[in-house]
Amino acid sequence: MSSWKKAAKSTQKTHHERHQPESRKHLGLLEKKKDYIARARDYQEKQQTLKLLRKRALNKNPDEFYYHMINSKISGGVHREKRKQKNHTPEQIHLMETQDIKYIAYKRNLEAKKIDRFQSQLHMIDVANETKNKHIFFVDDPTEVKNFDLAKRLDTHPALIPRRVNRPKLDKLKDMKLPNIDESSLQKLEEDKHKIYNELQKRIDREKQLSVIQRKLEIERALKENTITKPKLVRKGTKNAAPMYRWKFERKR
Repeated sequence: MSSWKKAAKSTQKTHHERHQPESRKHLGLLEKKKDYIARARDYQEKQQTLKLLRKRALNKNPDEFYYHMINSKISGGVHREKRKQKNHTPEQIHLMETQDIKYIAYKRNLEAKKIDRFQSQLHMIDVANETKNKHIFFVDDPTEVKNFDLAKRLDTHPALIPRRVNRPKLDKLKDMKLPNIDESSLQKLEEDKHKIYNELQKRIDREKQLSVIQRKLEIERALKENTITKPKLVRKGTKNAAPMYRWKFERKR
């Protein structure tokens, strides 16, 4: 009896779903049952959503007001939250509403490279010379203190004493061949140096602003994630700093 069942099963014909007839081949693939089920479920879910929205619209109170009506807007078909003026500068609002976090990170990286290039060009020599520093010399008696000559002790020219770097000694100065530079050339060099320092300061301020914007966008993205516990606000955001939140530690499975 079992052998007959095996023989009947081996001779059974496997039935497949029919394909698109040749005369209708230009219409594309023939929809199968699984495709119809997926399309029907999607249609039913959309109809249920429309029914629910229609019901809410009919039950809505025309005199109802809530602050989210004026704190949000639709821009380019996308619903966006309005940024508060007291927490953001106009430039920050413009960048946060028109650009994404990848663009901000890209521009910040460019500014950081330009800052490095300016700093390597200037070497920050003037900053080092203007920085106050104490250099203590030890002497044997009070008489030597009265007659102490700092230029002689450092073995350099008196005009080079305020410098902390690039302060050659007298024997080196004798061997050096200095070019003849007039007053106009010195003034031109000083003006160029100040221009570079001003540009460097602008780049540093720009990089700081982009860093604040990037941090604010990262916080907004993190707040949009669906988590079990909402984060706790530690510090409110300002124009120069992003808000600070504390998330409860959740063990990952």
